[in-house]
Amino acid sequence: MARVTNSSPAASPREVIERLLAGIAVGATPALAELYAESAVVELPFAQPGGLRLVGREQLAQHFARAGHAPFRLRPTDVTLHQTTDPEIVVAEYDYQGEMTAGGGTFVVANVQIVRVRDGLIVSSRDFHDHAAMAAAVRVVEGA
Repeated sequence: MARVTNSSPAASPREVIERLLAGIAVGATPALAELYAESAVVELPFAQPGGLRLVGREQLAQHFARAGHAPFRLRPTDVTLHQTTDPEIVVAEYDYQGEMTAGGGTFVVANVQIVRVRDGLIVSSRDFHDHAAMAAAVRVVEGA
């Protein structure tokens, strides 16, 4: 498995988000946390129950490690990156094409991320993944 390389200070916010999405497509691993600043804050308001707030690279590494054990793989598709008037912020709009690791069923879930990148590292992100739709799709594909 390819290791995600640290962002260089020269990496633009757009390049950092492209690296993040490419890393997710390869498979979530703790190495993805290297794209984040030591004190990064990631908020996932739609995660159940009641949202999720991850603070710091270590919590992010643990989160990506858990995601790597999910019963499915995610591949970002139909990616549109929007530059904003704030040069540090990129809005990423995309779908996750999900594929079950056993049985081969698939699903699609929409996503939006509002990401602030400073000095080549993600310092904050609000990630609007439809976790309820993803869980429902997994239940349907698994036949539960």
